[in-house]
Amino acid sequence: MAEQKERYGYEEEDILTLEFDDGEEEECGILGVFDALGKEYIALNPLGTEDVYIYGYKEYEEDFEMIDITDEEEFKKVVAEFEKLAVEEA
Repeated sequence: MAEQKERYGYEEEDILTLEFDDGEEEECGILGVFDALGKEYIALNPLGTEDVYIYGYKEYEEDFEMIDITDEEEFKKVVAEFEKLAVEEA
């Protein structure tokens, strides 16, 4: 499995497994944590795809929490900020 993860350009510590409510799991590479609207968000890339998942993000001393963005307006603004940052890094 490490070989496969290596092919996608992510180090082992930059991969996390999302577990959805229906029990499905998906491994994602961490694209980064960024600030928008005065909060932190995390952008994830499901391995082997060009998709991007964005969640609210809170970091604690030894753990972190990802929070679904349920407000459509907030989501649109966060996606726009992520896209702007992605263009700046390219």
